[in-house]
Amino acid sequence: MGNSPRGRRTAPMVIARVLVLCALASVLLSGTAQADGVSSGADVQVAQTLGTRDLTVILRRMDIAPGPLHVDVVTHTGSAPGTLKLRASTAGTTFSETTVRLDGKPGAHAARLRVDQPGPWELGLDDGTDTASIPFIVPARVIPPWEKATFGGFVAAGVFLVLGLVVALRVRRPQLALIPAGGMVAALAVAITGAMLSASTPPPPAPGAALDPTIDNIQDPYANAQMSTVDFSRPPVNLAVRSPNARAGALAEVRLAIADGATGRPVDDLLVHDNALIHLVVISPTGRLWHLHPVRVGPGDYRVKFTPPEAGTYAVAAELARRGGGVQLLRTTLGVAAGTGSPAEPVPAGAGKRVIQGNPVDIEVKPGTPTTITARFGKADLQPWLGMLGHLIVVGPITGKESLVGADAAAAPTWAHVHSMIPQSPGMPGKPDETVAAYGPDVPFTYTFSAPGKYRVWVQAERDYTVLTVPMQIEVPAEGAPQ
Repeated sequence: MGNSPRGRRTAPMVIARVLVLCALASVLLSGTAQADGVSSGADVQVAQTLGTRDLTVILRRMDIAPGPLHVDVVTHTGSAPGTLKLRASTAGTTFSETTVRLDGKPGAHAARLRVDQPGPWELGLDDGTDTASIPFIVPARVIPPWEKATFGGFVAAGVFLVLGLVVALRVRRPQLALIPAGGMVAALAVAITGAMLSASTPPPPAPGAALDPTIDNIQDPYANAQMSTVDFSRPPVNLAVRSPNARAGALAEVRLAIADGATGRPVDDLLVHDNALIHLVVISPTGRLWHLHPVRVGPGDYRVKFTPPEAGTYAVAAELARRGGGVQLLRTTLGVAAGTGSPAEPVPAGAGKRVIQGNPVDIEVKPGTPTTITARFGKADLQPWLGMLGHLIVVGPITGKESLVGADAAAAPTWAHVHSMIPQSPGMPGKPDETVAAYGPDVPFTYTFSAPGKYRVWVQAERDYTVLTVPMQIEVPAEGAPQ
């Protein structure tokens, strides 16, 4: 029977059916392979204190380069009208530029630039007096190796399928169709293995986060992963702050020099941390607080301007994140000479009672125990600021006189920057920006005071593009002391 014409006709038909079944299996199993690649990322928000303007620069996420780069510049209450020139540059060469006209009204001002290739870029800001440079990364569309294996395997299986059908139906020796059938089975095995291993395959170190970004490692991070046991962490940085001509009542430029703790070289690998490159907190001798965001003008060179209202010693703290080095808090002081400014009255320690839920003195606070402080701002129309619903600055314990808050704060054991997180909204990817005003009125903070004593606290939130700062004082009793 095997040598009969009927048997010869049946053999290729059986092989063809086997090939068709394998093809159907490959189609069904291909649903397990999902494209991954390098995500185009989310919006990048960077706060900038450029001259006398407090800005938030939002770089909208991009899909692929070349293409348009959409930028929104958010101004706040009190921002002066004028023009702002934006430049997109790479390798020191300006590729595109545009001008944003600021009308003096708070809100978002849209602009569009163009970028032509993936890799590290810089966004330049220039208001005619002050300049800033924001590093950012244009992502590349990258296919991971496992994805190449998966789709390559299915393509190869399809080719072997067609070849096997042709051999089975056209060639007199249908047994030869088993050769492409075996190739198809091997290709399917490769594809299915790649799809199954995709979930457990670790991604390469992210350029710009764990590694310094370059054109090569952004375009193909898998080829330049350099997977090894090398620790990517870096030493802490040293901070030097100077403003030799700072006088009370006059606009002062403060220069921050950021240097590597090991080599002393300028540091140029700061990450955008909580929507800023550097968070600079300045406290005056009488307890006034500034939350500023110095602009980058060069490697390790950051500058910021503000008007100190009084002479004396100002406490300064800079919070930053270095690539591979984690978050660091650096503290120093800034001396301000007497000038045209009039003597300032101390900020009332209980000024926050009108918005803080309950009397601050009556808050049950125990050292070493989490304490929740809830600020209430009237209506549910608060805007996110620096990616958060609210900020709480804690300094203490302070043991000096009420009129010497700045000098005593500089030596305080504890400096803390606490956040109130934005509630999660279903269907909203990423963090909302300042154009969304739908939060509050309650802004809760949870913090553990580690030691008894007197603490100065400042609560910050944003409404109508105005950052509200509310000072208060909290007394943490010693353990066992009467409340």
